[in-house]
Amino acid sequence: MADAKKTKAAVSKQAAPTRRKFLAGAGAASAGALAFPMIAKAQQTTTFRFQSTWPAKDIFHEYANDFAKKVNDMTGGELKIEVLPAGSVVPAFGLLDAVSKGTLDGGHGVIVYHYGKNSALALWGSGPAFGMDANMLLAWHKYGGGAALLEELYKTVGADVKSYVYGPMTSQPLGWFKKPITKLEDLKGLKFRTVGISIDMFTAMGVSVNALPGGEIVPAMDRGLLDGAEFNNASSDRILGFPDVSKVCMLQSYHQNSENFEIMFNGAKYRGLPAKLRAVLDNAVEAASQDLAWKAFDRYSKDYTEMQTQQGVKFYKTPDSILRQQLKIYDEIVAKKSAENPLFKRIVESQKAFAARVVKWDMDTTTSRRMAYDHYFRPAAAAPAKKKG
Repeated sequence: MADAKKTKAAVSKQAAPTRRKFLAGAGAASAGALAFPMIAKAQQTTTFRFQSTWPAKDIFHEYANDFAKKVNDMTGGELKIEVLPAGSVVPAFGLLDAVSKGTLDGGHGVIVYHYGKNSALALWGSGPAFGMDANMLLAWHKYGGGAALLEELYKTVGADVKSYVYGPMTSQPLGWFKKPITKLEDLKGLKFRTVGISIDMFTAMGVSVNALPGGEIVPAMDRGLLDGAEFNNASSDRILGFPDVSKVCMLQSYHQNSENFEIMFNGAKYRGLPAKLRAVLDNAVEAASQDLAWKAFDRYSKDYTEMQTQQGVKFYKTPDSILRQQLKIYDEIVAKKSAENPLFKRIVESQKAFAARVVKWDMDTTTSRRMAYDHYFRPAAAAPAKKKG
């Protein structure tokens, strides 16, 4: 027992310094923590000034805001895009230069607005796109080589931008007129608004063309400076006031059968972003593209219906004779510009090869919407009553 007590006392005596050493260390650590508290580093916010080419009231400007909100939400405020309407900093047609030079950090518009820099830029919006719809044109851009061709094209005009092509547009109407267009001769001599290769197409059809941005079209029609004009879709046309200056709209045309929007950023600003923020932009563009398509179905169809029922607008189908003439003239324009511009020719050949495969596949596999619509919403007239007797 005595030996056990001595041993226990010895162990206790040896352990005491160890406990004191541990407690002293813990105390020092606590003191250090109190003396040098952990401070969370404040998150840095990068703000981009971003202008659209659309009036604030247009649904297109709404699309620009929709994209910005997605980015702002996805980055948790680390990247903030502030959207301004057309003309806030530069005119609508001056967007490319402003973004490239850094006057603006980014912008929302359409590639065809840069047509004056190089006619090949219109191939992302003007013409029949060899039968492709806007989603097919987007597919060509992403998977068929279009993105690389656009990057090359921007380098030839000295533009330092990161361009995203997104947002499929519906086929655009021939336009708004004082009376229905029943034949090609009805277009001759009219003062008309359009943009891109459509300028060449309508000029060849005998039309006097004036290229104006969206916000200037209706005032020009109201003052008699234009006899007719096209812009884009039922919602934009209604919001911009087309029904106030015309009650006739001709639907369907090949002049802008397939077009997409463009989101662009200044090249240096884009390259200066962390990789994770560039990835957010990549994915936000595609999310916004699909959301835009869904919103368009909902809003365009409502405005199309309400312009007829509430504003007395009459919609007519463009005669096939005019549509065929558009295709013929477009082929002539393409041949001429391809001979003048090797890059124009390469882009056309790339689109045409992609369209030959994709459009055929789509036509062969897609079930007719017309048949289903007629079945459900246009029932056959009631059968005649049987004769008695």
